[in-house]
Amino acid sequence: MKKLFVYLLLHIIIWQPIIAQKFEGLAKTPPMGWNTWNKFGFNFDEKIIRDVADAFIKNGLKDAGYEYIILDDGWMSKERDKDGNLVPDPRKFPSGMKALGDYIHAKGLKFGIYNCAGTKTCGGYPGGAGYEERDANLYASWGVDFLKYDWCNTNKIHAQTAYATMRDAIKKAGRPMIFSICEWGLNQPWTWGKDVGHMWRVTGDIANCWNCSYRFKELSTHGILPLLSIRKKDNIRKYAGPGHWNDYDMLEVGNGMSDSQNRSHFAVWCMLSSPLILGNDLSKMNWETVNILTNKEIIDINKDSLAIESFRYKTLWNIDIWARPLKNDEWAICFVNRNGFKMKLQFNWSKHIIEDEFFNRKLDCSKQVYNLRDLYLHQQVGTTEANLEKEIGKHDVLLLKLTKK
Repeated sequence: MKKLFVYLLLHIIIWQPIIAQKFEGLAKTPPMGWNTWNKFGFNFDEKIIRDVADAFIKNGLKDAGYEYIILDDGWMSKERDKDGNLVPDPRKFPSGMKALGDYIHAKGLKFGIYNCAGTKTCGGYPGGAGYEERDANLYASWGVDFLKYDWCNTNKIHAQTAYATMRDAIKKAGRPMIFSICEWGLNQPWTWGKDVGHMWRVTGDIANCWNCSYRFKELSTHGILPLLSIRKKDNIRKYAGPGHWNDYDMLEVGNGMSDSQNRSHFAVWCMLSSPLILGNDLSKMNWETVNILTNKEIIDINKDSLAIESFRYKTLWNIDIWARPLKNDEWAICFVNRNGFKMKLQFNWSKHIIEDEFFNRKLDCSKQVYNLRDLYLHQQVGTTEANLEKEIGKHDVLLLKLTKK
């Protein structure tokens, strides 16, 4: 009887269906890279991509931690081939995707690509619905390391199921890829995305403006300030962590905003632990743009191993105060001047007890003195024993790291 029980138990274990999983061990910190969309839209080709790979090295982006080069919508032909395979646009990519991936990999970088969970992409190219395994195998054969999966033309399909289907196909194909869920936060991906992808969009598309919003069909596009307010009450920060990040969309630094707006934009994205995916023309960056994007001290905030996303503590005189607990009981405090004019900030540290209720962290400068370091100036600027008095320019930022004295 005992032998029969053991036999039946083994039989059940063997025939249990395998629960598919995403590739683990990826995106332990928020992914960093570059994407074609914000600057080039559909108008890019293999020369542009190769030039971008070269610019990663030339401008110190690789050394700063950026590694993924991602081709967004528009890389493929309008039809699949007779076997159902996706076909790279031969005018844009005459050498093919495998050769392009090899060029990127030879630079010590990683190769990313785009498709969509619907029948067609947002630009009308062939989508992935019904072709998940075929597409995943093709991407693997090209050496793809990152897949961005959009949400156009989905005809009311179930989002979690659709993305899980592609996740399973990637796992079956056998090549580890970061899986970027891009359904614009419509189906609360933060509640289910951890087991499906490595990052998920929490908003509609970003725009290269400080305070604007547009509506295009079912999708809203927002500038920096409106985008930051969309999820203010959702408390989505508690869902983010190593291998699963809230994605506030690609960076617009270097795409026409002022230097002060770029500094604020980059600082807050790092505070939020958002993936840092560049979207500018890397061949035409000025010194200030390079300086912002390669600021190691601020990138270190984004990659802090405690992996707690920041929260908006308070708004004083239309200055947003973002707070983020860091490892070793350190903190990052970010003051963003939303005003269209410079402001004189006066902040009494001892009168502001900053508490993070989700992660049980508290900053109480009345009981502990901290040294202050300005992460854009790269210098110490006093301690919390004295009131903070600082003039912050129009749409500019003050980002401080606090370490125990």
